[in-house]
Amino acid sequence: MAIDPYAPIFVISVAAELAEMHPQTLRQYDRLGIVSPSRQGGRQRRYSQRDVEMLREVQRLSKDGVSLEGIRRILELENQVAALRSRVTELQAELSNARRSADPRRVFAAGVAGDVVSLAGGQRPEGRSQALVVWRPKH
Repeated sequence: MAIDPYAPIFVISVAAELAEMHPQTLRQYDRLGIVSPSRQGGRQRRYSQRDVEMLREVQRLSKDGVSLEGIRRILELENQVAALRSRVTELQAELSNARRSADPRRVFAAGVAGDVVSLAGGQRPEGRSQALVVWRPKH
């Protein structure tokens, strides 16, 4: 059975040892919002395997000369990228499902005012119109 990498299981002393840091350094990173562990009853910090990996990354960036504010910003941007990738995956699945269930004969017309109208295959926009009709040809 695999351990959940986000499960808060390590107390600060164990996380510090795994990350090869002093526990006070972990407290400082928590205060700065660089790595924020979960809190258990009594406000005790609990770190996950993912937190330990992030601490190691912080240590590597610090050794490369990146400031703590720079590290915080890098981690924030990496989290945003991960969230956006996840959202893109969701949208791709949603689009794929919509394409499978869509009526291939469906046509859309865009009017002068910018309105979009769904039309049945072979149907034309009503009245005298300068509408642009868009369709996908059959393959």
